Amino acid sequence: MSTQTPIPTTPSTTGLAATRRQLWAALEARDEQAAAAAVLGAHDAGVPAEELLLDVIGPVQARIGAEWAADRIGVAQEHAATAIQDRVVAALAHRTADAPASCLKTGTAPRRVTVACVDGEWHALPARLLAEVLRGRGFLVDYLGAHVPTPHLIAHLHQTGTDVVALSSSLPLRLPTAHAAVTAVQAIGLPVLVGGAAFGPDGRYARLLGADGWAPDARAAARLLAAGPPRPDTARPTTTDDLPHLADQEYTLVTRARTQLVRQVLQGLQDTVPAMTGYTDRQRERTAEDIAHIVDFLGASLYVDDPELFTGFVTWTAGILRARGVPGDALIAALDLLADAQHDFPRARAHLAAGRRALLHVPAPPAPGPRS
Repeated sequence: MSTQTPIPTTPSTTGLAATRRQLWAALEARDEQAAAAAVLGAHDAGVPAEELLLDVIGPVQARIGAEWAADRIGVAQEHAATAIQDRVVAALAHRTADAPASCLKTGTAPRRVTVACVDGEWHALPARLLAEVLRGRGFLVDYLGAHVPTPHLIAHLHQTGTDVVALSSSLPLRLPTAHAAVTAVQAIGLPVLVGGAAFGPDGRYARLLGADGWAPDARAAARLLAAGPPRPDTARPTTTDDLPHLADQEYTLVTRARTQLVRQVLQGLQDTVPAMTGYTDRQRERTAEDIAHIVDFLGASLYVDDPELFTGFVTWTAGILRARGVPGDALIAALDLLADAQHDFPRARAHLAAGRRALLHVPAPPAPGPRS
C-alpha cells in the first residue's frame, strides 16, 4: 500500500488523526495486533467507542476503497485490510458494555432493531458500524451481516420482537433487491430505515422505493431511531404503481438479456478496439466482467429511471480503468455497442447516451509522476 490517498477529513481531535494514522500503518503491514492496539489503546485513553467506530475505522475503510480504486492496492490486500477492520470492531465491541436503556428514553425499554445488508450486498462494514453505534446508545440489536436473502430476513423477523428494520446497501445495482426487501418487511407491519451509498447522497432512491426513513450516516440513523421507529407514509402508494416507468418492461428485458448482451459487446469490442487483439485470456475475462457491470448498472438506472445513476457509474469506471492502463475509448465503444443492441428500448438508449456524454467530459489523465 502507498500513502498517496489522504483519509477523508472529519471533525476530529489530533488524537483521532493520530489513531487513524496508526491504524492505517498497521493495515499496510497487515498487522492485526498493531491495528487492534491502535484502536483499543485510544479507547483506554478515553476516546469513546462511537468516535473510534465512526471517526477512525470508518474513514480508514473509505481510504482502503480509494487506494483500491487508484490501483495502489490489489483486491487481496483490500480484503485482508477489511477483514482486520472487522475483527478490530469485534474486539472493541467485546470490551464495551452496552449502554443502559435510559440512554434512549427514561422509563422505557430499549427498542429492538434488526440491522442487515440486502440480498447480494457484501459490503457489510457500514451496517456493522451502525449496529455497534446503536448498541452503544442502548438499543437491542440483531445484526444479521452481509447478503441476507429477503425470505430469510422475513423468517427472522417473525421469530423476534423487532420494532424496526435497518437495511444497508452500498451498490446501486442492489436497488431492485432492496425494493423487494423494503416491501416485504412493510407487508408484515414493520417500518424500514435504509442507508448506504446505494440510496444516493440525498436519499432520493430511498424515497422512490418507499422506505419509511433514510439516514446519511450512522449518527443520523441513531438520532432518528432514538425519536421512535419511523412512521409509515400513509400518503405513499404501497405497490409498485409508484414506479410507472417499469410498465415498459425495459428493465426486465435488459436484465434477462444480460448474458447475451455481454457476449455481443465483447465480440464487438474485439472487432473495433485494436488493442484487444493482444489481450490475454485473463484480460478478456476482466473485460467481460466490466461489461457485465455496465449492463447491471444500466438495469439499476432503468429500475429507478435515473440516468444520473448510470452516468455516475460509468465516470467512476473510467477512472478505475484509467488507473489500470485501459484506454478510455474502449469504454465509449462498449456503450455504443450496447446502444446499438437497444434499438427498441428508448429509455435504455437515453441512459447510454447520457453516459457517453459524461465520459466525453471526464478530465484527461494527469502526466505520469513518481510513485511512493
